[in-house]
Amino acid sequence: MKFAHPLVPGILIQRYKRFLADVTTADGVTVTASCPNTGSMLGLATPGSRVWLSESDSPTRKYRHTWEMIEADLGQGPHLVGINSSRPNGLVTEAIQQGLIAELAGYASLRREVKYGVNSRIDVLLSGGKSPHDCYVEVKNVHLMRNAGAAEFPDSKTERGAKHLRELASMVEEGHRAVMVFLVQRSDAEKFSVAADIDPAYAAAFQTAAASGVEMLCYRCRLSPSEITVEKRLDIQI
Repeated sequence: MKFAHPLVPGILIQRYKRFLADVTTADGVTVTASCPNTGSMLGLATPGSRVWLSESDSPTRKYRHTWEMIEADLGQGPHLVGINSSRPNGLVTEAIQQGLIAELAGYASLRREVKYGVNSRIDVLLSGGKSPHDCYVEVKNVHLMRNAGAAEFPDSKTERGAKHLRELASMVEEGHRAVMVFLVQRSDAEKFSVAADIDPAYAAAFQTAAASGVEMLCYRCRLSPSEITVEKRLDIQI
């Protein structure tokens, strides 16, 4: 996924009210940017960090800038981390269409945001092709890393996330295929695990869903101020 325009660098002043961040851009101007992330952003909202913003020319937007990335360093050099949790659905869709996720190849039709379960929408629904079964794909954004190389999800308690796992399991029970894709928006990740200490209920739901036949996949992204690309599958540590 290429950004319409190269991202604007700056220095984070503060994140506040969950969905806002004040940033000083490279030309010395302080702007308020939207922060499209509902999680705690543990370790990724430190004042003084380098960040990157996208810009919109839409006259209807309250905030012209959107916070996209932050630079983080866990002792192995700085790496870009994508914090925009609205990006992964599009990134995974693009990767499927480009054949970059082999486990989800071979379907004739791809639809997004299809209603299913109890008042939910599946991120991606694959159907047709060689498979007689529909494939329900849920996507989660991953950016938490407390130990170098080890990506984790979630970064805060998420009952909604556990609900999605239960609904995927129900699709398997109905005879469909169901896949959870954890998309790591940071290139320094080498493995992935569920952060059971942060949300034990989600960890239990993960184990139950996996035992029920829900497939668990994790892919890592390569990031730059001009582009984000899905590049590599990571092992999931159970």
